[in-house]
Amino acid sequence: MTDQPSLACPLCACTSFQQEESRQDSRWGFTSHRMTLLICESCRYVLHFYDRNSIFDFD
Repeated sequence: MTDQPSLACPLCACTSFQQEESRQDSRWGFTSHRMTLLICESCRYVLHFYDRNSIFDFD
């Protein structure tokens, strides 16, 4: 069994987050992007996670 590292805030290293859902429309309204936001409970830094593949997915 492998241990997976827990997510930590890049600013304060806190591991406790508030999870929210977000939607952002494009400038002209043709596309809409749904994101998951994790908000650090210590410093309120926001981590954005997009629900689709990014340019960093090479598979």
